[in-house]
Amino acid sequence: MVLAVLLAWSGSFSGAFIYDDVPAVMANPSLRHWWSAFSAGRTDLTVSGRPLGNLSLALNYALNGTGVWGYHALNLLIHLLAGAALFGVVRRTLLRPALRGRFGPAAPWLALTVAVVWLVHPLQTESVTYVVQRVESLMGLCYLLTLYCFIRGAESPEPAWWQIGAVVACLGGMASKEVMVSAPLMVLLYDRGFFSDSFRAAIRRRIWLYAGLGATWVPLICWVLSTGGRGGSAGFGGPVAWSEYALLQFPAVVHYLRLSLWPRPLIFDYGILPATNLARVAPQAGLILLLVAGTVIALWRRVPAGILGAWFFMILAPSSSFVPVGTETMAEHRMYLPLLALVAADVLAFYRVLGARMLWPCAALSVGLACTTAHRNNDYQSEFTIWRDTVEKLPDNARARNNLGSIWLGRGNLLEAERCFTAALQLEPRYASAHYNLGIVLQRTDRTADAVGHFLSAIRLEDDFVDARVNAGNALLKLGRASDAVQQYAAALRSQPDSPDLHYDLGLALEQVARPDEAIREYESAVRLQPGLSAARNALGSVLLRSGRVDAAVGQFQAEVKLDPQRPEGYVELAGAEAQQGNTAAAERDYREALRRQPAQAIAHFYLGNLLAQSSRVPEAIEEYQQALRLEPDNLQLRNNLGNALLISNRIDEAIAQYEEVLRVQPNDPGARENLRQAQAMKQSFPRNP
Repeated sequence: MVLAVLLAWSGSFSGAFIYDDVPAVMANPSLRHWWSAFSAGRTDLTVSGRPLGNLSLALNYALNGTGVWGYHALNLLIHLLAGAALFGVVRRTLLRPALRGRFGPAAPWLALTVAVVWLVHPLQTESVTYVVQRVESLMGLCYLLTLYCFIRGAESPEPAWWQIGAVVACLGGMASKEVMVSAPLMVLLYDRGFFSDSFRAAIRRRIWLYAGLGATWVPLICWVLSTGGRGGSAGFGGPVAWSEYALLQFPAVVHYLRLSLWPRPLIFDYGILPATNLARVAPQAGLILLLVAGTVIALWRRVPAGILGAWFFMILAPSSSFVPVGTETMAEHRMYLPLLALVAADVLAFYRVLGARMLWPCAALSVGLACTTAHRNNDYQSEFTIWRDTVEKLPDNARARNNLGSIWLGRGNLLEAERCFTAALQLEPRYASAHYNLGIVLQRTDRTADAVGHFLSAIRLEDDFVDARVNAGNALLKLGRASDAVQQYAAALRSQPDSPDLHYDLGLALEQVARPDEAIREYESAVRLQPGLSAARNALGSVLLRSGRVDAAVGQFQAEVKLDPQRPEGYVELAGAEAQQGNTAAAERDYREALRRQPAQAIAHFYLGNLLAQSSRVPEAIEEYQQALRLEPDNLQLRNNLGNALLISNRIDEAIAQYEEVLRVQPNDPGARENLRQAQAMKQSFPRNP
């Protein structure tokens, strides 16, 4: 079994975190500490309400941080342990009196064959290679251990510890995924089929075991309720009606049956299947209902095959019946455990027909399946490869196109990203995320007006889409529609009132609509929520300075400099405020500090020159102006101020040259023209030095 697993899955170790892995692992702070790992915190993660799954991710994080290979290694170990438990269950089942006559002598080899085929089947890739779907394989391991411990306890003269193990394993499964809900009933069916004469006799004989198994439903209910329907994506009242969802499951289950026999094409994400009606799914519904009826009859007549049918349908029922999972109407990982029934049925059927000769064909089949699984693992190497594969196999999947477009966007290929988002919207015009993403592309390609339209469409579809509101506000500001931007930022703040960045953005917009007092309040809120947000302190200092509250402005600029002492512009802003405060010594010190950190800073030389000129230190001012002019020769205000300083120093010809340069560029500048007139008059009034 180990060799078979390594052959099939060795290529999975280099796979990347994809899709739901990112929020569940990379952006899941609950994994950082053991005490917080019992709850994922959020309700919309794959591990929400599944504490054992979240704890297992925390174990990985404690061992190797976000090194992806460790997560894949633990996934594979869980899968291998599940295969070992499956081997034990199948072997002991084939040795029961009802089956021993037909399969007893070959029980170990048949169990090994079932386990190996199940372990390497390509349909298992989503449950094993997709990191976050470890909740499925972990639940599968616990489900099999529950049944294995029950069998060992039923066969043992001292069953207590095995029964305790069954209850603990069952609780672990409940803490892994809700599909475990059927495990107590499955144990009861197995008990009645292989150990007891009736359900009543089974319960009477093992009353405490069934009480313990049934008690595990209580924490399961609590965990389910804690997620609020998995963040609104599952349960009644969601985006998909229960009746519509139930109809969609008939073709879905038939598709699963086909993939178990011929696992191609395997698709990572089926998207949201289109609505259907009973007439369209009548053939598939007829087949499924026939199989369900056959299972019920077999169970009634105590035919062992009925256990396999019950295993298949009872494990699929929570996710593939009438309880809607609105974001995932079909998923291959749901076949992790149900596949066992189909594999066992096929292997036992081959044995009945071929006898021991079936081992070689099954060995060849296992090698073929393992090679197919190894090839499928290549698609999980990155988000780009898995979504490209999904789009190629299911081009009508709007979500796959949107996610592929997001990857192109992250890579900077805006043309391909725009094609993907446009195609997604053609398939699903009411797709808020695609509208938002297309808006980002349009914004980056300077089609701001079009971008605003898509941002607003996303907001109309999802009123609490905060990122869409923020980007709409940014685009509206760029278009000069500051009042509309204020509305978008304010609405976003109602959804996230504790966001310092949103308070800062709203403050910027309020300044543009000449509401400085409100802008000050928003900046103050941003600084209160995040004292280290230097941009907010800078903006607050600037608006306080313009409002005449100079001392308060100096305080903000001083705090900004402490937060980011390497930023030379911060010293320039602080010095400007200190100059208005009348503290020229401090202002000169900070201008010089800015220049020490970045000598080639024309604005600092310019302002320092102004300060020195006002302090009657004209020669020093001239030196600063000249250094600034070397850095910014086109700065006309600088030339004008330099001319004034030269004029004061009686360097009249040099002053005239500066004024003439200003007038050459701006012939109608009245200030420069008046300065030139005065300089020429002074030149005529004083004789030249011999």
